[in-house]
Amino acid sequence: MKIDELAASYLKKAQVRFKALHFYKENEAYSDVVREAQELVELLLKAVLRTVGVEVPKVHDVGRTLEKHCDSLPPAIAGSLNEIKKISKRLRKERELSFYGAEDFIPTEEYGLDDAETAIKDAEFVLKKVQEAFMK
Repeated sequence: MKIDELAASYLKKAQVRFKALHFYKENEAYSDVVREAQELVELLLKAVLRTVGVEVPKVHDVGRTLEKHCDSLPPAIAGSLNEIKKISKRLRKERELSFYGAEDFIPTEEYGLDDAETAIKDAEFVLKKVQEAFMK
């Protein structure tokens, strides 16, 4: 399977963002870890969809689209699809709150080290699966 230039760009951007997660964590910017983790997972999964020839929807959680096209996915992705979908959905739910917050939800106060570590672990899981599928 050949990765086109845009999908390759998504993968590169995701790899850079993964490195940035550790910087944010070290600086106790835990809400930024969560937000960036969501974005890198979204980029990775959209790269997968492009690579298998599926039109990428303009939504932040593409789990349903991946499931719909499961038969076209590389084994590394298809075999972990349930976990990947859970991660994408969970991070999608945190997307706006982790960045903008709300009157009763201050991101810098609400997110902690555990949230950051979970987001990093989840992002790393998806990154490794995508690398296993496409970066041999």
